Amino acid sequence: MRLKKCLLIAFLFPFVASAQKGGTSYPVKDLHVKWTFKENLSSGKKQSLSLLTFSNKSAQQFPASNWSLYFNSMKDIDLKTSGKITVEQVNGDLFRIRPGQDFREINKGDSVVLDIFANDNIVNFADAPGGLYLVWDNMPDKGIKIDHYLVEPVERYIQNVVSPLDTYTKNSKFTPREKSTLVKLLPTPVFYEARSGNFSVNQATAIISDPDFKKEADYLSSELFNFFKIKPVVSSGASKAQSIQLIKANLLEDEYQLEITPQGITISASNAQGVFYGLQSLKSLLLTNKPIKGEKVVLVSCVFIKDAPRFKYRGLMLDVARNFHPKEEVLRILDLMAFYKLNVFHFHLTDDEGWRLAIPALPELTEIGAKRGHTLTNEKSLQATYNSGPDTTEVLNKAFYSVADFVEILKYATQRHIQVIPEIETPGHARAAIKAMDTRYSRFMAKGMRVEAEEYLLRDVKDSSVYSSAQYWNDNVVCVALPSVYHFLNKVTEGLQEMYRTAGIPLKTIHFGGDEVPAGVWEKSPVCLQLVKQEKMQSTDDLWSYYITKLQGLLKPKGIVLSGWEEFGMRKTYLDGNKLMVPNPLFANDPIQLDVWNNVIGGGSEDLPYRLANGGYKVVLTCSSNFYLDMAYNRSITEPGHYWAGFVNLEKLFSFIPYDYYKNANENKRGEAISKSLFIGKDRLTDYGKSNILGLKAALWSEKIRNNDLLEFMLLPRLIGLAERAWAKDPAWALEKDNAKSESAYENSYADFMTRVGLIEFSKLDEGGWNYRIPPVGVKITNGEVFGNTEFPGFDIYYTTNGKDPSVKDKLYTKSIKEKGVIKLRAFNRKGRGGNTTTVQN
Repeated sequence: MRLKKCLLIAFLFPFVASAQKGGTSYPVKDLHVKWTFKENLSSGKKQSLSLLTFSNKSAQQFPASNWSLYFNSMKDIDLKTSGKITVEQVNGDLFRIRPGQDFREINKGDSVVLDIFANDNIVNFADAPGGLYLVWDNMPDKGIKIDHYLVEPVERYIQNVVSPLDTYTKNSKFTPREKSTLVKLLPTPVFYEARSGNFSVNQATAIISDPDFKKEADYLSSELFNFFKIKPVVSSGASKAQSIQLIKANLLEDEYQLEITPQGITISASNAQGVFYGLQSLKSLLLTNKPIKGEKVVLVSCVFIKDAPRFKYRGLMLDVARNFHPKEEVLRILDLMAFYKLNVFHFHLTDDEGWRLAIPALPELTEIGAKRGHTLTNEKSLQATYNSGPDTTEVLNKAFYSVADFVEILKYATQRHIQVIPEIETPGHARAAIKAMDTRYSRFMAKGMRVEAEEYLLRDVKDSSVYSSAQYWNDNVVCVALPSVYHFLNKVTEGLQEMYRTAGIPLKTIHFGGDEVPAGVWEKSPVCLQLVKQEKMQSTDDLWSYYITKLQGLLKPKGIVLSGWEEFGMRKTYLDGNKLMVPNPLFANDPIQLDVWNNVIGGGSEDLPYRLANGGYKVVLTCSSNFYLDMAYNRSITEPGHYWAGFVNLEKLFSFIPYDYYKNANENKRGEAISKSLFIGKDRLTDYGKSNILGLKAALWSEKIRNNDLLEFMLLPRLIGLAERAWAKDPAWALEKDNAKSESAYENSYADFMTRVGLIEFSKLDEGGWNYRIPPVGVKITNGEVFGNTEFPGFDIYYTTNGKDPSVKDKLYTKSIKEKGVIKLRAFNRKGRGGNTTTVQN
């Protein structure tokens, strides 16, 4: 979700200029474009000025007219016309620049600088526009990518950013703990007792399993081979020494016991999930130790663990609609989730910008909805978005999961005791589906087949409603008054059911979105207005409850629970003439699961998750202030990500108190310190409300994430913080009433946690090749000496004095640096991978 104030009135798709000669012979590869941030303006409203510089590297003149430059921007670009240029919005995040009468040809070696204003501040480098391409007027169907596009560093322009000294001071707040005293496992088990001695896992080790745990035993054998090249034989015979035993015992659901002695390993549980969690703990402990060099043997320290999850629902939402991520990366993420005992994978498959799952009965959904690039009509593809560029043949611009892909993902997740919840966004965030079904409609209408054309139509073709969504779309909401909408949703649901049947697992719930339906929708739709009159509704606002009722009518007979974002539990009302969203009592007793995201600190709805839980709704805390992993780590120009919900570092996840998150909330969405008076008058979570909290979920939206490395960078190590809060018992510091005692206990607990992540978990992640975030070095300069530190223990710092970024071949930092001039410092992990460089002047 992105909570943004939308001020733009969306333009209709741009006109096509009459074909003219000239310009099209210019080699676009020789046009170099540079973005430079100039300043955040202080004119009474948030606004920023950036510069676009066109440089001509060709011997041929760049023409003064007959072209358009398209680009994507998640900033609200100010639409202006001057003598030099006209800036227009196409739709969504796609804008274009047209030359004006005062724009002149650009000769070889010359440049032109254009002023670009946005109705928001620039905070980090990821705010720069992207996806630039050129279109000639006499070739309007063809977009030509700008190959030479430079985003100039913004260090010298941005104010109020995190400095190297700020980082150093924060890093210095916690003292690492002695590794030998640490629990070698995250999330923290309920009971952990280290014992003397080791058990040797080797080629002779057998796995003896209760027949009910045969699948888990096979999984363990496979994992031991993957990591250590040891392949134990699995059997269900009598127990014997020097083996790993999986035993059925009279324990609570999902609870397990793990005992490691020099004679063997025993994992006990009452169900397969419990055994699986015990296996993950065993795997984690094994990865703490390295195999004996030259031998297929790994030692694991003796220990006794008794453990169970705090919450039943421990989830991760991954958005693959905005930017696609391949099946292989999804499977890796499922392994990561299993390793940290997360058990719900919320799969955000559709949105305005893409439909990523094949539905055989509706092939247009992926034929059109999964494809994007330059288009004038959206009939053969969606428009370019989120820096996709113009080329519809690029892999990421036409990607989706086949039925076979999805079934494989389902089976893979099930083997790891992870439930997959598919999300089909409705009624808003549905542009990809709408455009795909528009194409289907046009094809059948061209054949004179009106009935077939209207069978799955998602919009009222006579609707003249004007609106702008949170992402600036003016055509992304389905018409909930059309019977064909529910025919469409039923057909998609049947397609999902068939895939789950093929995978051999039940489809228990579908997430139907429900978020960010903008003001103004349906108000000028003849079909909607007719339904309002027919059903004696007061206004089109009442269509919201109508839609939820229709969804429930579709899903309940199939035994499917409706999941959705918080808006499915809300309704619109008015107070003193102002719109107000309040919990909707109509569906509080229905089996609806709500992911509640809007608790933005300082945004006014800080208590929304608690109000909905207190009102009877089953709530998954998906709080954007703590669990939105697309937020930047901090207010740094080098940190990628959004920041509308605040800055989310690892501590934001670790410090979250599910039943009283006000207690540890200490900054607003701008990163500024807050007073606890902010929460006066806010609803507290009642004991009844606590019974309605299903669990916790982190969300990773992918608007700015176009590759797997960045995906993993944003995911880790923050996902470990989520796992700790979702699994581990309520910590003592969260329950302590005395503020001073609570703060002291918290600092000790967090120092312990950070040490475990730095010295133990990162090495495990290195074995899997994960691209976790390596934090920048904190630096302070005192009396001409440069001191450096890192957020986590376990990293080495290297530095240079020659202006180059450090590598592991440069000087190792072991004591303060006394050299003068430009000092560059960089942290490296044990594999030699480095983080961002910190630069200071001494």
